[in-house]
Amino acid sequence: MIEVLALAIVVAAGLFFVTLGGVSLVRPQHASRFLLGFAGSPAKHYAELAVRFLVGAAFVLTAPRALAPSAFNLFGWALLATTTALLLVPWHWHHRFAQRAVPEALRLLPVVGLSSVVLGGLVLWAVFSGNAA
Repeated sequence: MIEVLALAIVVAAGLFFVTLGGVSLVRPQHASRFLLGFAGSPAKHYAELAVRFLVGAAFVLTAPRALAPSAFNLFGWALLATTTALLLVPWHWHHRFAQRAVPEALRLLPVVGLSSVVLGGLVLWAVFSGNAA
């Protein structure tokens, strides 16, 4: 049961990346507004951390059955580690960092969008081509 839930979360993450990338390329103003909302309040900060934790754990649990288990494991643990680090800092530090970093990233939104589509596609391909499907 937990494996099925983990797989569903990984598929949702892959679809999220593809969708975010597509929106970034087709409707950049919508993607910009979405990305600028990260860490905008304590509730958003902790919601982001909860999602990051679930996705990281799902990647680690799905890794053995994915086409690229080492990459899935590394990505999952990287999400879990960075989520833990963000949990240890006050949310306003995260907010301040996002206010500086996101506008810089938005200058490269087409690259971010294309990278997101590729990443999401690779995640979905690795899941459905491996033993996880």
